[in-house]
Amino acid sequence: MATTYTTTVNHMYTINTPVEGFVVNVLFTVTGTDGTNTAYINGNIQFVDQAESAFVPYNQLTESQVIAWIDAATNNQVNYHANIDGQINSMINPPVGPQAQPLPW
Repeated sequence: MATTYTTTVNHMYTINTPVEGFVVNVLFTVTGTDGTNTAYINGNIQFVDQAESAFVPYNQLTESQVIAWIDAATNNQVNYHANIDGQINSMINPPVGPQAQPLPW
């Protein structure tokens, strides 16, 4: 089954320069599920180089806008999704590790 990914915005931090309510930091979680297994990764992205001309007042932001910023800034589709896929794959096919055995004598 294909993995379904969801990005959730947990916290946003703002400053009042260059304009009031300028978002500079977003904490988020990307969750993936294949219907049986679920994995997640937390992220933290800083937006210090935003174009002031693209500014949206804080109280007018939507979650989908902020998630689009996250996706663009982090290459979310590749980096975070690959990490989640690896976690799920390890749940399905656990890595084999050495096991301590009693001495044969």
